Amino acid sequence: MKMHISRFILVILIFLVSFTSGCRPTGASAEREDELEGTITISGAWALYPMMIRWGEEFQILHPGVQFDISAGGAGKGMADAIGGAVDIGMVSRDIHPEEVELGAFWVAVAKDAVFLTVNEKNPVWDDLQQKGISQATLVRIYITGEITTWGQIVGRPEVTDAIHVFTRSDACGAAATWASYLGGKQEDLLGIGVYGDPGVLDAVIKDPAGIGFNNLNYAFDFDTGLPVTGARISPLDINANGIADPEEVYSTKEIAVDAVALDRYPSPPARDLNLVTKGQPEGLTQAFIIWILTDGQQYLSEMGYVALPQDKLDIELNKLGN
Repeated sequence: MKMHISRFILVILIFLVSFTSGCRPTGASAEREDELEGTITISGAWALYPMMIRWGEEFQILHPGVQFDISAGGAGKGMADAIGGAVDIGMVSRDIHPEEVELGAFWVAVAKDAVFLTVNEKNPVWDDLQQKGISQATLVRIYITGEITTWGQIVGRPEVTDAIHVFTRSDACGAAATWASYLGGKQEDLLGIGVYGDPGVLDAVIKDPAGIGFNNLNYAFDFDTGLPVTGARISPLDINANGIADPEEVYSTKEIAVDAVALDRYPSPPARDLNLVTKGQPEGLTQAFIIWILTDGQQYLSEMGYVALPQDKLDIELNKLGN
């Protein structure tokens, strides 16, 4: 009798162990339950677009169930789309305005970038520009007041009468807003022929030996070579207005330009933070993606030609997200 009872108890125990083991997810099945899934829609600033593509690719490797729909179109579009609920995240390459906060804009800074002055490689006074640079005051007289109209006026050579062909952005964007802020104005104050998008302005300058424009760092420099895009040059800025392009004011390669921004040798503006904007504080998949950008995603910034935010700034941004 005792033997039968013992065997009965043993059978019951085996059954219970098997049952509970079968009900508990293990290994890959447990991971699948916790796996992120869904689509994240993103639009906005050309400045952040190349980096966002890379972030999306890397995040998707970690989470194959996540899809991305990413488009550029200018910071103004990114802000409007985010506040209006048309996208999950807006890319905005300028400061956030108080009225946008009142409309529900919630933002975090994720990287740093800068706008650079671009000219054609066949510019009629390029040798002079390399030696002297262009001062902020001179740029105001080109882009805001229109007092300077020839390349000879810029470098003090009245015999050079080639007209300056000024290009600006036709779309509401962070690059133009930042460039205008550097010159003491707003985007609508900038003179010149309006061209759509960062690539559009650069293309206009490359096609016109007398052209002058401004471009975000990752459009001004070739990704593979680290040199200015073929057909363009990056004009030195005479930041200290001493009439000379000092070595730290010359941006001949992407590496030099990035270092100037990272070490605060380049003025801010036109250097500035790049932001992600959502309508209200993000949750779920969107929040998880932004937190990843501010942590593991930061490792990809330098190879893409962006400047990482200091850790204390990243901590502030993470605290906004409740992380």
